[in-house]
Amino acid sequence: MQAETEVVEVLSRTGDALSVRFTRPKDFDYLPGQFMFITIGRKEEQKTKHLTISSSPTEDFLEVTKRLTGHEFSNALKAAKAGDRVMIRGPYGDFTFRGEHDRVCMISGGIGITPLRSMIRYSTDKRPGASIVLIYSNSREDGIVFEDDLESMTKQNPNLKVVNTITRPGPAWKGLKGRIDRDMIAREVPDYADRVFFTSGPRKMVDSIRSSLKDLGVPENQIKQEYFPGYD
Repeated sequence: MQAETEVVEVLSRTGDALSVRFTRPKDFDYLPGQFMFITIGRKEEQKTKHLTISSSPTEDFLEVTKRLTGHEFSNALKAAKAGDRVMIRGPYGDFTFRGEHDRVCMISGGIGITPLRSMIRYSTDKRPGASIVLIYSNSREDGIVFEDDLESMTKQNPNLKVVNTITRPGPAWKGLKGRIDRDMIAREVPDYADRVFFTSGPRKMVDSIRSSLKDLGVPENQIKQEYFPGYD
């Protein structure tokens, strides 16, 4: 569907990422993990881009979350304020999860976390009983998008485990270090053979994870992926 809505809140997530929340139009139904097109800005300067919906269908607002890059759409989103009118069109996409698998592992890097956050929030609210392990990679510890949100959900959902790994950690970081690879997956998810994998992020990372999973013998039908081809 296509509908006009308005900005209700802008939230800083990290130093270079923010979330924008919109009023959720009546009858705008979507699945956790889907995306929509957003048209923002004054009529003569409107910019349109598709972004994953980082909110969950269980929440009463729509939210998108984006890394700020300095590109035109990114700047327009950064300038958004409560009351601004925007057009949305969607939802689209089949990279979704509603609890239909009993055991899953979600793997992401950077802003690729957005569809997975939607899925995890939905599972935490609906409690379908699915066991979820999230392995999330970022370059720095202050770049973990949804860090507090994910920590809160682990306390609400006993079936959720969140593992953060940092590739360029500071001296105070006590968690995992390095890129996600075959050995890390096998160590952190020992029952990987029994899980369905959802991986999203930059193409290079997603392809690398797919290769690691194949090396571990994970069947093709247990691997689902979503590319984030650019951050403009």
